[in-house]
Amino acid sequence: MTQDITGLAVAEFGFPGPLRDKLVAAILSGAKTSTTGLLAAYEAEGEALPEPGSRSVVVDSQERPVAVIEVDEVRVVPIGEVDLAHAVDEGEGDTSLDTWRAAHERFFTSEPMREILGDPGFTITDATPVVLERFRLVARLT
Repeated sequence: MTQDITGLAVAEFGFPGPLRDKLVAAILSGAKTSTTGLLAAYEAEGEALPEPGSRSVVVDSQERPVAVIEVDEVRVVPIGEVDLAHAVDEGEGDTSLDTWRAAHERFFTSEPMREILGDPGFTITDATPVVLERFRLVARLT
């Protein structure tokens, strides 16, 4: 059965390169069922928050469609309130909130992210709002 991806939003995990490749592989293996985004990035890009039941096409570093995912849950919380279950379900091998937080702070304060935000001095505090998304793999396209 072929999955019709016409009209679906595109889901990009990380920036193209090794991180995206790792995240896409984790989605395809079923290890990654959650993700975290900066609320400020959604706002800066004028992008609506995902909604439960919505589907999107996951693309790899070459912008090729590789999977379809469906959103199960979306919450906006301060980053300081992210729980270990969410961190583990991101499928990146984190076994503590400290390692998860350090990796996300590096990404969220990276130069490409600061460019998106239009804020070269952007920093993270416990109160920084993040978008926690849970999803499931609906179809592999490769």
